[in-house]
Amino acid sequence: MGVGTAIALYLTIWWTVLFAVLPFGSKSFAEAGVDPEGGDPGAPVNPNLKRKFLTTTWVSALVFLAIYGVAYFRIIDLTQLPWRS
Repeated sequence: MGVGTAIALYLTIWWTVLFAVLPFGSKSFAEAGVDPEGGDPGAPVNPNLKRKFLTTTWVSALVFLAIYGVAYFRIIDLTQLPWRS
């Protein structure tokens, strides 16, 4: 796996994990019973983005290392899979 492929793979994993992590621990204005004062009542009261970015980064690193390990040690050899023509 080349450097460019590895970076593209990591960024794809990072964005996917970010969208999975964003809803964790979020409480909307409506759920908290707070008046949004002109904002959307479904918006989070405190999104904790710094914590979610850090969580996304380490979870993505673990997923990337697992995928890289599978590719490096050829646990799943893609050249041996049957392809349709």
